Amino acid sequence: MIRDITIGQYYPAESIVHRLDPRVKLFGTMLFLITVFSFQGIAGLLLITLFLAAVIRLSKVPFGYMVKGLRAILVLMILTAFFNLFFTSSPNVVWEWKWLHITEEGIETAVKMILRLIYLILGTSLMTLTTTPNELTDGLEKALRPLQAVHVPVHEIAMMMAIALRFIPILIEETDKIMRAQMARGADFENGNLLRRAKAMVPLLVPLFISAFRRANDLAMAMEARCYRGGAGRTKMKPLRYAKRDYAAYLVLILYLAAVIVLRRI
Repeated sequence: MIRDITIGQYYPAESIVHRLDPRVKLFGTMLFLITVFSFQGIAGLLLITLFLAAVIRLSKVPFGYMVKGLRAILVLMILTAFFNLFFTSSPNVVWEWKWLHITEEGIETAVKMILRLIYLILGTSLMTLTTTPNELTDGLEKALRPLQAVHVPVHEIAMMMAIALRFIPILIEETDKIMRAQMARGADFENGNLLRRAKAMVPLLVPLFISAFRRANDLAMAMEARCYRGGAGRTKMKPLRYAKRDYAAYLVLILYLAAVIVLRRI
């Protein structure tokens, strides 16, 4: 399950989505997440599904590679479905037993929340799978540049987010190594009840935190050795510039948002 996490990883491929400006992908991801949590009805769901499927197809990222990232939130999806299914109050009761009851609104809410979680993971994974950490940092810094007028440390914020994303696959690999080492010594992370499995995670978390702090300290020393002093006066070897495909992508995103708004009102 540790290796199933796809957020923060990059999948190299030659596609139009990979070649888009990172600012377009940041804006598109934000817009997509807004529509995911605001759609109403079957028509809106179909439009969002078709839009996501089309972008995944254009990205040339294998669908199976993206879907495996959903395994990491399987428990969260089950808990979300359970609470929405059995604890949504409504007079339209479909099934009832003692204090448990399932209503029509509960079924609808559970399905919506599961779909939103799935689209949330797929949408954010698609952005990181098609954008390198350096491109993501440059795009975020460029997009937030107007905030410098009110003394917001835009470069530092973008740098912190990029480092956090870059550390995700590193920590995943480190976790996998520690788990294999602990299992070779007799640790069991898969059997037993929930409490027993939680206790088995303690020998895993301690060395993982130590490794994370050590990597963070090494990174800080490396940045200081290279005289890193923030974003003041820094230049880019490859500055971001919009191309025709980026303007076309913005137009498609605006039309998509307009269609979702129209379907919501209908």
